Amino acid sequence: MNFVPHTPQEIKAMLQAIGLESTEDLFSDIPENLKLQRELDLPKGLDEMTLRREVTSLSQENIHTEDYINFLGAGAYDHYRPSIINHLISRSEFYTAYTPYQPEISQGTLQSIF
Repeated sequence: MNFVPHTPQEIKAMLQAIGLESTEDLFSDIPENLKLQRELDLPKGLDEMTLRREVTSLSQENIHTEDYINFLGAGAYDHYRPSIINHLISRSEFYTAYTPYQPEISQGTLQSIF
């Protein structure tokens, strides 16, 4: 998995381990005049497909794979792959031949496959 967020309890334990009370304390050495004193005015987040369309639109001045025909074959063509694919193929039941001996234990593996 690419990213696993920490729970509030884990964050608190890490801060206690280094003698701090909040994550803001991590930035205490930065002079106040260098810190942003207002909220960032960021637009609302985009879903993955919309973001891809936006970035593709911005890149229209560049030459990219949609400009030329390719003859790679064997399913190697320009197509959309959602980011969740990385998470699914990272699950051990999909990349190992190991099967637990007790049927009760392998039930989870079987359910994820079927």
